[in-house]
Amino acid sequence: MLTLVPTPIGNLEDLTFRALRVLKEADLVACEDTRTTGVLFQHYGIETPRTSFHAHNEHSKTKHLVERMQAGERLALVSDAGTPGISDPGFLLVREALAAGIEVEALPGATAFVPALVASGLPCDRFVYEGFLPQKKGRQTRLTALVEEPRTIVLYESPHRLVKLLGELAKHLGPKRPAAVGRELTKKFEEVRRGTLAEVQAWYAAQPRVRGEIVVVVGGAP
Repeated sequence: MLTLVPTPIGNLEDLTFRALRVLKEADLVACEDTRTTGVLFQHYGIETPRTSFHAHNEHSKTKHLVERMQAGERLALVSDAGTPGISDPGFLLVREALAAGIEVEALPGATAFVPALVASGLPCDRFVYEGFLPQKKGRQTRLTALVEEPRTIVLYESPHRLVKLLGELAKHLGPKRPAAVGRELTKKFEEVRRGTLAEVQAWYAAQPRVRGEIVVVVGGAP
């Protein structure tokens, strides 16, 4: 069996009882970074063996992990934070496990874009998740495609590229489009900054340094 286990995006108390049980009962836990997951394991006293499984080795390790599950082992997959497969490794292993006839289950739990979306004050009955935009090839095409998107738009971005992204969104979608930026969600310095694209860009441009995980939520086209 393969179980996808969401892990806390900041506050370690956000691990569910079910996730804790699965991580303790698994034969092996595949981690995006074994050191990051090790902090969680130490906090909860989890002693299950860990192996690395990240963007740079998922193609080479998927076959081996599938073979171990075919031999009867129970594998849990986690990312550094949030739900595996959401802008993190996971899809390839799920696809190959299903193709091999292995049972796959996904646990509910922490995901950064959900609290950012519902706290944004923007409509969340219909939304589109864009994840990280391409850094070079295809970026302008994606931005142009969002101009007429009527649903609320959700994106991820790194802190040092946040101001650039907000500027690009203001240019393509209009500076008065409503937006919200969720930063360091569930952590001590959690922040949700709301306003127009122009307003939130100006605010973050004036900050000496922006830190933490970033979720950008933008209102859809009127």
